[in-house]
Amino acid sequence: MFYRVLYFFAFFTALSSCSKKEKEPQSIDIQEDLANDLIHETSPYLLQHAYNPVDWKAWSTESLELAKEENKLVVISIGYSACHWCHVMEEESFENDAVAALMNDNFISIKVDREERPDVDKIYMDAVQLMTGKGGWPLNCITLPDGRPVFGGTYFTKSQWAKVLIEMSDLYKNDPEKVIAYADRLTEGMKNKDLITVNKEAVAFNTESLNSIVNLWKPSLDLVHGGQEGAPKFPMPNQLNFLLRYSVQNNDNELQKHVENTLIKMANGGIYDQVGGGFSRYTVDEEWHIPHFEKMLYDNAQLVSLYSHAYQLTGNAYFKKIIDETLDFVNSELTQKEGAFYSSINADSKTNSGVLKEGAFYIWTKKELETVIGADMELFSFYYNINEARKWEDDRYILYKTKSDVAFLKEFGLTQQQLDVLVRDWKSKLDTYRKDRERPSTDDKVLTSWNALMLKSYVDAYRVLGNKEYLDRAIKSAEFIKDNQLNKDGSLFHNYKEGRSTIEGFSEDYAHTINAFITLYQATLNEEWLHTANDLMDYAMIHFYDTNSGMFYFTSDQHTNLITRKTEVVDNVISSSNSVLAIALFQLGHYYSNTDYVEISERMLSNVHNDMKRAPAAYSNWLQLYLNYSNPYYEVAISGSNAIRKLKELDSHYLPNILIAGAMVDSDLPILKNRFNINDTYIYVCVDGSCKLPVTDTKSAVGQLLK
Repeated sequence: MFYRVLYFFAFFTALSSCSKKEKEPQSIDIQEDLANDLIHETSPYLLQHAYNPVDWKAWSTESLELAKEENKLVVISIGYSACHWCHVMEEESFENDAVAALMNDNFISIKVDREERPDVDKIYMDAVQLMTGKGGWPLNCITLPDGRPVFGGTYFTKSQWAKVLIEMSDLYKNDPEKVIAYADRLTEGMKNKDLITVNKEAVAFNTESLNSIVNLWKPSLDLVHGGQEGAPKFPMPNQLNFLLRYSVQNNDNELQKHVENTLIKMANGGIYDQVGGGFSRYTVDEEWHIPHFEKMLYDNAQLVSLYSHAYQLTGNAYFKKIIDETLDFVNSELTQKEGAFYSSINADSKTNSGVLKEGAFYIWTKKELETVIGADMELFSFYYNINEARKWEDDRYILYKTKSDVAFLKEFGLTQQQLDVLVRDWKSKLDTYRKDRERPSTDDKVLTSWNALMLKSYVDAYRVLGNKEYLDRAIKSAEFIKDNQLNKDGSLFHNYKEGRSTIEGFSEDYAHTINAFITLYQATLNEEWLHTANDLMDYAMIHFYDTNSGMFYFTSDQHTNLITRKTEVVDNVISSSNSVLAIALFQLGHYYSNTDYVEISERMLSNVHNDMKRAPAAYSNWLQLYLNYSNPYYEVAISGSNAIRKLKELDSHYLPNILIAGAMVDSDLPILKNRFNINDTYIYVCVDGSCKLPVTDTKSAVGQLLK
């Protein structure tokens, strides 16, 4: 296709496939009067570039208008605070006076935090992938003054980047028609790439069809190490959540074992911080050993939810331990006083010699471990693989378990109680020692969508563990979103920092907030959260929904400075906004007897049906909705003064195929109308509009669900 043929830009593709070599940070003389426009931003990533000699602008209509006035190409450079190679390119190129002069003389340069502006990131990531067949961060795109892309790539060395700047500038000055013609074709390709194929045929969502989809997926599963085959290895919570639910509802023991094995291997691995808790973003190997050390809020939020569901099903105490440790990490490292959650913790920090190094805070020399652990070093080494075979670069180690506690106890003649005491002591000593190291920086911006994921994870953990503190934190988080991110007109903001919310919300913010508020309602039976979720959906329908495609745009009709509106449907590390909204429409349709919402949800699922049959792993959250149609799906309404107690009893069971509603008083919610009895608390189980006899004890209700 034309946009994969780079004809007169072919030489640039070769430049982008460069080797990556880390350099020490350059020393720059920072003076207040040398700051560029980014000094007025709140994003830590943008503020890190505020004293670059590059005359950076933030993404805005004004920045693009300036490019048009001066008829200059635009450099759009996208990254994020925890991105290692983003910092390397900054040090090598953007802090270099000669490179900065090239950019300032010939371009309008715009710096973008991809987490703060996912709408911009999606557009230019698409462009770079169409041009080069790959993408990543840092993402560097050169565009026409109106934002239409003409060249792009990821990391460039200083010499490569200077060459790109010179040749692109010369080309635009000497042959602008050629550049404009290419931009026209590339932009058209971007728009065509994102077109939704509307499925007008009726789709039969049944078990047989679903089984064939899952059977297509199974060969790519790593049944030894867990997760998907190959490396790098990313935790994919939405995939594992679906596989867990599918395994239970379709009696697939092999898949259930795969999910449990994956959770154990991740918790044992270097991807999990064995000292302080919390998960890194991914590992470079297939055994979960060597992580890319950045810790993201969204990973830890979704993994807490996943481990909570697994604990609810299996009762495995190890899963409970990981839930508690991860939430302790989030509470101590990623939580601000107002109840909101920070975005991430950097992969890089300084060594004792002052060199910025990836993972410096988390890795150990054998000598350090011997000093800290002392007489227990032999046991410790066996437990965490401190041996030649597991040594990492520079003779350093990442704590990594390969044996189960049961096997370890048998080999060394210990009891579980003795081992627990040892491990607690080891972790305490290592944590104390590690506190003297320079900590990696925290990206302290607050994102609504990621906060909603964390809110939901606290609710999920509360429901299976019963820890009231987790519910309190969830409610505090929900109140923060409602008080700070929700406007009077029903819209949401995307970001928050130091009392400022400046960016209009995206569909992901609405999707995950709606989902979180529904989940919070299901744990508290406080209808305020359900009504707020419904109001947010009403707003999304007006400002994001595309009646032609039957899907939701990523940006609202209030966003006006983008070259195209994207539609997010593929489930990545975070479930796509459309799949989350489709599930929420299904749920809200049942709560409020809104048949329009239910029908829209089914149409959305129909639209991706053919795609999910080709690549099921990329549509795992959509497959959760598929299960609502292919297998029995129940409405469970609890009405009466003891509704909360009976709800807690239900939560001791893994019941992923139910919609919970409840009230301790008479309720006008359609799903609860005419079901209140002042003398007793009844549980109503209904499926496909047909209700079973109401019962007063949860055991009988669960029996009705499992028949």
